[in-house]
Parts: sequence; structure tokens; C-alpha cells
Amino acid sequence: MSRSAVLRPNGALDPGPMAAILANHAIPGCELTDRAARVHTRLLSTPGGPRRVTVTIRSDDVQLTADTEDDGEFTHLVRTTRTWLDLDTDTGAVARAFDADPLLGPLVRERPGLRAVGYPEPFEAAIMTVLGQQVSIAAGSTFGGRLAAAYGSPSASGLTVFPTPRALADAPQEDLRSAVGVTRTRAATVQNVARAVVDGLVLDPEADPVALRRALLAIPGIGPWSADYLAVRVLRDPDAFTPGDLVARRAMGNPSIRDAGTLSESWRPYRAYALFHLWTSATYSAP
Repeated sequence: MSRSAVLRPNGALDPGPMAAILANHAIPGCELTDRAARVHTRLLSTPGGPRRVTVTIRSDDVQLTADTEDDGEFTHLVRTTRTWLDLDTDTGAVARAFDADPLLGPLVRERPGLRAVGYPEPFEAAIMTVLGQQVSIAAGSTFGGRLAAAYGSPSASGLTVFPTPRALADAPQEDLRSAVGVTRTRAATVQNVARAVVDGLVLDPEADPVALRRALLAIPGIGPWSADYLAVRVLRDPDAFTPGDLVARRAMGNPSIRDAGTLSESWRPYRAYALFHLWTSATYSAP
């Protein structure tokens, strides 16, 4: 049995970019996606275990279908999905904040309902961020699919459950490196993150962002870009920014990392939304 609900956003919704980011970052085996139809399926955690959900992104809302009969689980999945897809943010307030900005004003007027889509599973996000360092999005997704195939768990839904921190922390490093096809340094970073989580690091959106960033930067192999990216997409900090991001800087006119950070100061307190508009203007084309 499945349950379904229509999730209405707070303000406008731009469905094309939302579907695109889900499709572009989909992990083979763990997620099924149809960018043209704007349909995306994956597993989401609940207190009772992972449940298969499908989101259909429409022009004015998102339809959620979940494989559960339990009222509490379904309520949990609705809440998780709203946070994941950033449906509760008042996009009108973001648009008003950027309207007079010479760079962002035209972008917001073009896509007033652009939302800062996050990651629903923090550990998965951290590992995928490591695998995506200095490679294309497609390559990072391929690495993630190999990692899931080697160390994840099959589920009754037909989708693979992403590997647990313990599974990655305990894997022989050379076996992991060989299975995924990454460098020894990258494999080591994957395991460093997994071991940090096993040892008590909590990737919690409610955590103090300054303290968590410091903890992330203390992990060997995690640099400023990765920590900033996780602040945007996992911690859900609306004012987080990645001044070292190449795509964003290109959309800004190729400033230095220092200058990109300085330029972003005028976009507070919505710098994460500025980032999504920059990314989208640089990479998005409608299906």
C-alpha cells in the first residue's frame, strides 16, 4: 500500500530546475529519475526503516507518493520531503531581496520560484560531496553508484540503501578504492568521513554551523569548498555560500575566491539562494 499527498510550496515553484538537480545528482541503483517527466524516486529514512518515495514535480506543487501505510511514517516523510525540496521558504522574500541587484535581479525575475534543493540524507550527502570533488557531476554520480553497489544493501523496494558509516569505515581501503575507481587519497577521505561519523560526528541541520564547519575541516581531505557545500545543501543554512565554487564564480564574472566572498556579502541573508541562481543560470536548460 502507498500513501499520497500534494505538497504546496510557500510561493512560486520552478519545476524544471528542481527536477534537473535531482536528475543530475541521482545515484545509480539508489535513485530512479525521469527528468523530462519531472519524476524522481528514492529511499528516505523513517524511524521504522527506509521507505520508497516518488516525487512528481508540477508547475504549482509536488505530489508525494510513499510506500507506507503508517500515519506517523507518512507524516515524517512529508516533513522530510518539504525540507529536502525547500518547499517552505518564502521565495517572494528572496525575490524582493535580490530585485535591485544588477546580477541577481534578472535571474530571480526569470526564475522567481527557484528553490535551494538539499539532500535528505546527511551522511549520503557528505560522501557524495567527497566523491564529487574535482570531477564532473556525472562522474561523481557514477562513483556513488559503484560505492552503493559494493557496500550498500538491497531493499524490498528494488532500490539500494546507501552504505552505512560503519560499512565504509570498516572496508579495506584498497578494496574500496578498487570498487569505486577513485584515487587512494579520495578513498581515504571517504573513510575519514565515515569514521568521523562512527566516532560521533553528527551532520545535523540543527547544529551550530560554525562548530560543525570546524569539525568538518578537521577531517583529512575535507577542505573549505566541501564544508561550504554541505552547509548549503545539508545544513540548510540560507546564508551559506561557496566562494571557491568554479561554476558560481564563472557566473559572477570569474572573480578570485576572496573577491567572490566579498561580493557575496551584499546578498546576505540569502546567499545560498544567490548560489542556486548562479548555478542554475550557468548550467540549466529546460528538457
